[in-house]
Amino acid sequence: MSRARVSALDSEILRSAFHKAVLEADIPEHRWREYASQMVREFTGIAKVDPELLEWIVRK
Repeated sequence: MSRARVSALDSEILRSAFHKAVLEADIPEHRWREYASQMVREFTGIAKVDPELLEWIVRK
């Protein structure tokens, strides 16, 4: 079984949307990974989010 992948473009879109949402909604840093993970699952339909992708998205 192959791993589900997120394209580079989709990754950039998710990261940009995440950072914008964090600023607009004033999401505290301790909730960033949870929030980003939920965004990825909703956008892609992937149940298990790659931890490296998640770290890249939430990186400042």
